[in-house]
Amino acid sequence: MADEIKYEYRTVRTVRGTDGLVISKMQKDGWDVVGQDQGKLRVTLTFRRPKKALPWFLIGVASAGLVVLAIVIGVASALSDGGDREDESGRSTTRVSEKPSTVPTPAVAASVATEMITPQNNPQFAALLKADSCDDANRIFASRHKGETVAFNGSIVNAVHHGDYDTRYDFLLGPGDKGPNTTVGPAFEYEDVNISDLKLTGEKIPATVGAGGKFRFVAEVGEFKAAQCLFFLDPVATVVR
Repeated sequence: MADEIKYEYRTVRTVRGTDGLVISKMQKDGWDVVGQDQGKLRVTLTFRRPKKALPWFLIGVASAGLVVLAIVIGVASALSDGGDREDESGRSTTRVSEKPSTVPTPAVAASVATEMITPQNNPQFAALLKADSCDDANRIFASRHKGETVAFNGSIVNAVHHGDYDTRYDFLLGPGDKGPNTTVGPAFEYEDVNISDLKLTGEKIPATVGAGGKFRFVAEVGEFKAAQCLFFLDPVATVVR
């Protein structure tokens, strides 16, 4: 009688419009889609793949190793004061009042201009803008340049209200000019921002900002969340193109 196939499962939450890229990435690693829950902004995808059987002789070796590892961990725990735990508390959803953006002084603007990363002065960033949104290049770049400033020509892929707020938004950004039809590059996200946070500049400031808008984005590098294939940025300036 054949052994019953055992599966491992994984759930991934991502922004609507990027779920196709996530599915493609997961399928390359052997995962199959078994569930898809469409929300207003997010899509929850459930994947599974067969568990790889471990040879019996390796199971015995692994068991012995676990016993040794348990002893080592016990000794280490007794000698250690305890490691830091990652703060998994939820972010406050208190409504934030909008305030006029502060215009940077010429000295500050010049400093940002000389230090910002662009596709022209950083080959790694240039390659990232052409990579898949789930590619490991996103994680590497975020870990190396978190807190630094980047600038690139891009467009708004998607814009939705953040939670129940009427004046706060989640903007999904992509490199290039294709807006909702963007298929390459990171899935950059401005999360929980109001229009004044964008610090819009240029000759013709639009009355509204939404999907398809073309801008030069200047932003601070945040974190990359691999489970969602989202690369978070904080707006510094948004230049109308």
